Amino acid sequence: MKVILINRLLLYFTLIMVGIGFFFLLLAGDGRAWPAGKDRYFLLQRTGIREIRTGEKLLALTFNGGPGPTSTGLILDLLKQYNVRATFFVNGRRAELYPEIILRQVREGHELGNHTYTHRPVDRLSEEELRLDLYRAHRVIYGLTGVNMRLFRPAGEFGARGRTGKTLLRVAKALGYEVILRSGEEEDYDWPLASGEEIARKVLGNVKPGVIISFSDQGDGCGNTLQALRIILPVLEERGYRFVTVSELLRVVRRMPAADSHPLTVAHSGY
Repeated sequence: MKVILINRLLLYFTLIMVGIGFFFLLLAGDGRAWPAGKDRYFLLQRTGIREIRTGEKLLALTFNGGPGPTSTGLILDLLKQYNVRATFFVNGRRAELYPEIILRQVREGHELGNHTYTHRPVDRLSEEELRLDLYRAHRVIYGLTGVNMRLFRPAGEFGARGRTGKTLLRVAKALGYEVILRSGEEEDYDWPLASGEEIARKVLGNVKPGVIISFSDQGDGCGNTLQALRIILPVLEERGYRFVTVSELLRVVRRMPAADSHPLTVAHSGY
């Protein structure tokens, strides 16, 4: 009788441990940084980073798809007015068209990230095409500024745990990039069709320490971006938030490698 009871207890204990392990496995895929003690944090990265969990009132503004001949300059003017530094995920082809804007972004202390050269959705690219697209954009920005970009935000939508997502993470890691995704709330919201007031209401309703907020930097959505920023910046400033670049936000939880060397600029990688 005792043997049967012991065997049952062992079985229950095993099932509980398996359940706990499965629970933490699910958590490890959401790309967030979770607290690990009072002053230490760790990153769980399998699908890219969406936000950083921190007790400090820090957040990062990001802009995608530029530079634009007019829109980006207006965004930079507004950021300068509030003494805010942001992260711009730039398109390599557009950077070649408007190099003076890229140089201004660097001069005013903003961070540049890779948004590919062609801006094609990643789910339509082969692994080799994605590698080449990232490489071309990187070489354009490095040639203009001498800056090694460390962050990559993909164009288009994809399943982060699917084949495209796994390929993207593998290629990005091999090329020295950290993948920065849009937040779950933003993925479910149609920024280009929303008014500035709607965007501001959505952002302010979901803001929390460590969040990474993304906006359009060109095209139809830019006017709404400017309208939203005029509402958001003073409100968040009044709430006590401090704006930092994405890399600065990542340094809250761990050390990032210095940007003075990069796998893509050590050698031409055969391209």
